Amino acid sequence: MKQSAELSHIAARNVKPIQVALDQVLATYRDLPLLGVGFNERVVGQMMSGLDAVEPSVTTGSISTPVQFLQTFLPGFVRVITAARKIDEAIGITTAGSWEDEEVVQGVIEQTGSSVPYGDFNNVPLSSWNTQFERRTIVRFEEGMQVGKLEEARAAKIRVNSSAEKREGAALALEIQRNKVGFYGFNSGNGRTYGLLNDPALPAYVNVAATGTGSSLLWANKTFLNITADIRTALTALRSQSFDQIDPETTPITLLLASNCVDYLTVTSDFGVSVRDWLTKAYPKVRVVSAPELNAANGGLNAMYVYAEQVANTSTDDGRTFIQVVPAKFQVLGVQQLAKGYLEDYTNATAGVMCKRPYAVYRAAGI
Repeated sequence: MKQSAELSHIAARNVKPIQVALDQVLATYRDLPLLGVGFNERVVGQMMSGLDAVEPSVTTGSISTPVQFLQTFLPGFVRVITAARKIDEAIGITTAGSWEDEEVVQGVIEQTGSSVPYGDFNNVPLSSWNTQFERRTIVRFEEGMQVGKLEEARAAKIRVNSSAEKREGAALALEIQRNKVGFYGFNSGNGRTYGLLNDPALPAYVNVAATGTGSSLLWANKTFLNITADIRTALTALRSQSFDQIDPETTPITLLLASNCVDYLTVTSDFGVSVRDWLTKAYPKVRVVSAPELNAANGGLNAMYVYAEQVANTSTDDGRTFIQVVPAKFQVLGVQQLAKGYLEDYTNATAGVMCKRPYAVYRAAGI
């Protein structure tokens, strides 16, 4: 095999960087124009002065400015919302009893007796009274929070108070649970905790009338006249059921609607009058409240509740149709100091909702 001839060799210790003096370059640059290359003396001097500064890169290639220095943080935080809690707005809240109680009890009294024609020798007919006691079981819930030292310090770096956020979250969780019990009750075996939608004293649902031109029950497919007819039917039923103890024109009444349907009160007549305008003028004592829990509340059908808020008679209670008894809305159970933080626990107690006057309630489905 033919080997290449060695033309030259310089020992490693004898290798020196090539030194090119500026005067050597300047002495020959004047011949470059003959080759079509033009430089002036100033440019050649700048080029020679930069030769010694050129070195290979020793770092990983990257952008010149880290993205952290190109970010602008907007003020505040956007909180994730939860469904509106409407039980208090619908029927109010009554604080009664104690957190440790087992039940709340409402007494019902009925006066009995019937008068008969007078006779000198007839037996005297006697009047009497009878009592019943309606019981509701109190249920208690708890929610706590724990914050560590490192967690709190790091959260402060992004301007978040970790303990305050968790404490507010605990209060929100308890309120959400109380609202659920207020509408749906609480099934605990033999417990008697009911809600606005399933109290055993409530009257049965009545389907609203179909439209005059078709078979649809939905307000979405109804006209001004159809919707006002449904509301008028409900108010008329209250007067009839109470044997005129409830006058829709003078008695404070709540029209509780599924949130999917409340906006159909803006449907107008041929004369530009909306259902809400009509309701305000014809029945000024009726207020409108919406609740998402009434969406598909009866077998998939949207529901409507119409009820007198209070009935004035000889009763010795508060006269309310519905009552939500809440012995403790928010209560601190205890605070424990830990080596690396602290632990807090909170509780509430509710007996759900009781319907005390079924005759003052009208329930319709299918709107």
